Amino acid sequence: MADIKDPENTILMELKGGMVTIELLPDVAPEHTARMKELAREGAYDGVVFHRVIDGFMAQTGDVQHGKPGGNLRMAGTGASDKPDLPAEFSKIPHDRGSLGAARSSNPNSANSQFFINFSDNNFLNGQYTVYGRVTSGMEHVDAITKGEPPADPDTMISVKVAADA
Repeated sequence: MADIKDPENTILMELKGGMVTIELLPDVAPEHTARMKELAREGAYDGVVFHRVIDGFMAQTGDVQHGKPGGNLRMAGTGASDKPDLPAEFSKIPHDRGSLGAARSSNPNSANSQFFINFSDNNFLNGQYTVYGRVTSGMEHVDAITKGEPPADPDTMISVKVAADA
C-alpha cells in the first residue's frame, strides 16, 4: 500500500483475479465519494455481482439490494441502498478508461449505490454521469470480469474496503 497517496479516499476492491485500487475524487464529487466509503465500511458491497458487463464499454455493479448471489439477480440493476438518492455532481472529468461513474436511471439525480468502471474511453458519457473515481492499479482484473447482460455466471466484488481501514 506504499503507492496509495490518500488511504481515506482510496478503495480496495478484491476481485477473483486480484486487487483493484480505486482513487476517489472527493474534491470533484464529495457526496458520491462519501456514499461509496459509507457502503464499503458497512460491508454492503461485499459479494455484490457485476450484473451488466459490456465488452469494450463498461462493467456495472453495486446493486446492494438485488445483486448478491442467492438473491433475485434478474432484478439486479433495479435496486439501491436504503439511503436517499444523490444529486448529480457533473464535472469536466472525462469518462476515460478506468474511470468510475455513477449508474443512475434517466433522472440525473437518481444515483445511489450502483456504479460502473469504463473499459475504454467513453467520452459520449461526459457531462451526463458523475465521475467520482479512477482505477489506479489492477485494471487487468477489471478487464477480466465475465461479460453479459447479465452474465450467465457473474463475477462478484469479493470485498470492498476503504484503504485506511484495511
